[in-house]
Amino acid sequence: DTAVVALALGRLGLGADAVERGLAWTAGMQSRSGGWGAFDVDNEAHWLYKLPFCDFGKVTDEPSADVSAHALEALAPESRYAEEVERGLAWLLAEQEREGSWFGRWGVNHVYGTGAALPALEACGVPSGHPAMQRAVEWLRSVQQPDGSFGEDIRSYADAGSRGRGHPTPSQTAWALLGYVAAGEADSDSAKRAADWLCSEQLSNGDWQEDHYTGTGFPLDFMIRYHLYRLHFPLMALGRLRERLAA
Repeated sequence: DTAVVALALGRLGLGADAVERGLAWTAGMQSRSGGWGAFDVDNEAHWLYKLPFCDFGKVTDEPSADVSAHALEALAPESRYAEEVERGLAWLLAEQEREGSWFGRWGVNHVYGTGAALPALEACGVPSGHPAMQRAVEWLRSVQQPDGSFGEDIRSYADAGSRGRGHPTPSQTAWALLGYVAAGEADSDSAKRAADWLCSEQLSNGDWQEDHYTGTGFPLDFMIRYHLYRLHFPLMALGRLRERLAA
């Protein structure tokens, strides 16, 4: 959250002191592996799961691709954090799945992780022709639905065959569109179809309807419905697309 707030304030040119403090804190939360967890540093002691009270959910906070991506996207423009960014980028690239996606710890699931990772790679200066970018785009295209949308069921946390498969949602379609834009695909037919679907699904009052869970508490234990996901992410994706096409 801190990284995303710092990123937003920085782009708006607001709260310079708050941005600097937020970035410094984010950099200090980097784990030795190079990635970032959500709440803690180097919290990866798996022996904790052997204790008798560990019968539900996660008690560790290992670095995740989605959190690390947000941290990198915020830190990358600042040259004073070049060392942290270099280590984080190496970690994120190593976390890419064989088929081209990234795991999503706090959102469902590989569409979320991939939609977070690609903007981070772009922010770090990774070119659109880089193999990691190309593999991710190919994976997104392979799971895009005929109407241009994206969906992923929570079963993908247990079944690899369900990755990128499920009932379409505004959040997940927006995550994929963010990935397309970051990977240099803003003017592609794939991005246009995703954007057209988002626009066609918007309600007359400006809202989007999203009945499926797209937020993750503990994978396979409990899911979360963040009610602003269906608004925030489509607006972000469409805004970035428009900005990129106008450039």
